[in-house]
Amino acid sequence: MKRTRVGIVGAGFMGSVHAAAWAACPDARLTAVVAGRGSPPSRLAHQYGMHACTGLDELLDQVDLVDVCVPTDLHHEIAVRAARAGCAVVCEKPLARTPDEAADMIATCREAGVPLLPAHVVRFFPEYAAAKAAVDAGVIGEPAVVRLTRATFQPAKPAGNWYLDEARSGGLHLDLMVHDFDYARWVAGDVVGVHARGVRAARPDARADHVLAILRHSSGAISHVEGSWAHPPPSFRTRAEISGSGGVLEFDSDRSAPVRPTLRAGSRPGEMPLPSSPLAETPYTVQLRHLLDAVRGTAAPIVTAEDALAAVRIAAAVGQSIATGRPADVEAVA
Repeated sequence: MKRTRVGIVGAGFMGSVHAAAWAACPDARLTAVVAGRGSPPSRLAHQYGMHACTGLDELLDQVDLVDVCVPTDLHHEIAVRAARAGCAVVCEKPLARTPDEAADMIATCREAGVPLLPAHVVRFFPEYAAAKAAVDAGVIGEPAVVRLTRATFQPAKPAGNWYLDEARSGGLHLDLMVHDFDYARWVAGDVVGVHARGVRAARPDARADHVLAILRHSSGAISHVEGSWAHPPPSFRTRAEISGSGGVLEFDSDRSAPVRPTLRAGSRPGEMPLPSSPLAETPYTVQLRHLLDAVRGTAAPIVTAEDALAAVRIAAAVGQSIATGRPADVEAVA
């Protein structure tokens, strides 16, 4: 099978991260790159031997797969144009700015007969994957309470910081917390309702934001998801605790051992899988190699476009709850 020609849309931070990961995939050939707004692609093109395109149409004529790495509000337009040109689409999280846009991306790709795969990289981090595998193996019984934290500093850009423009990024709860909304749903099942609070909603003049969301799963489980843009750089901390009828799984980025099980008497610790070293290969490379296998039809995707749509719906409900101060029904939020 010939190598898949990959085109990257976006030459900023995530475009660079994805380019490095694609370069480590032997079945992919980095072919073309086009910049988002204000990011000339010449440096990235030179680094990886890609053709620097002046527009999206030029890129679409040269590639088999389009990797969307631009600000969230541009995902829908680019993915739709790529699909109509017959290209497979890999799209950085979140899938789209709104649930309606995400659903339209899915429908358009389905009509065009091309794959649409979301880059939800947290599912490929070894500690998260190991904990999910342990839950699936029944190590802690049925999940009842999930606690997830993702705490870092507020994104900063020298000019045009689209992260802080909620109309473009969706704000903290969509841009950052969508990782953990997806993971909570992956572990404990569909989410039907949310209740959330945010610092910036209560104090619009606040210099940073911090959100706590409570998710109610159809299974009866509850997830507490904490996201923060209030920490000093360069801090980035993640924590998780998954409590079930048979014990607790914990991991914390500040610890050397990424997954620590605490099991009730009678549980079988031998079923606890050991995570692979995160230093052996970056999760971004693991992710993109897997997504390419899914595009080629040699693997079933670990994360689907429908999963990504569900995460966007949860984030939209969280946004509504923050704005109104009341619980929100996930399926009722557009």
